[in-house]
Amino acid sequence: MIKYLSGTVLLGLILVSPVSSMAGVNVSVGISLPPIIAFSGPPEVVVIPNTYVYAVPDVGVDIFFYNGWWWRPWEGRWYRSRHYNSGWNHYGRAPKFYRQVPSGWRNNYRDRRWGGQQWNHQRIPQRQLQNNWRTWENNRYWERKNSWGVQQRPKYRSQRSQPQRHVAPQKYNSGHGRSDRGDRDRHDRR
Repeated sequence: MIKYLSGTVLLGLILVSPVSSMAGVNVSVGISLPPIIAFSGPPEVVVIPNTYVYAVPDVGVDIFFYNGWWWRPWEGRWYRSRHYNSGWNHYGRAPKFYRQVPSGWRNNYRDRRWGGQQWNHQRIPQRQLQNNWRTWENNRYWERKNSWGVQQRPKYRSQRSQPQRHVAPQKYNSGHGRSDRGDRDRHDRR
């Protein structure tokens, strides 16, 4: 009976032991995707001045378009997709273009000001952006417009740029030379 009992306990330990060790091995690490944003239609964007970064101003989260990709930060991570409303995949780091985007761009958009000047931003439909972004960048479209929608400061002529009046040089007597001697001679004669 003791042999029977010890054999049953041993068999029970063998069956339970692999199950418990296997349960500890199955570890999964997942990165959750950002929540879906419901758009009533394709979003319009505005170009951030002095960049080729386009931002969606009408949603409460940052969504950017740059170089053919839609980008968005969420919970300290970056995601990108070829579509503005789906297909988000984790991107390992902050994209380089993001360094060019001022943190207060939304305030600038709302106030229609950029760098202290009036910003007449142009709202660009999503389809127009998709069809033209590459050509705009290759042809430097926004730079050629010379404004990015930001009203240029009036160019005042500084004093340096104004034409100088010609002033005849005054004679300078350094204490050396002929003119000084002549003056001394006249003085000595008196």
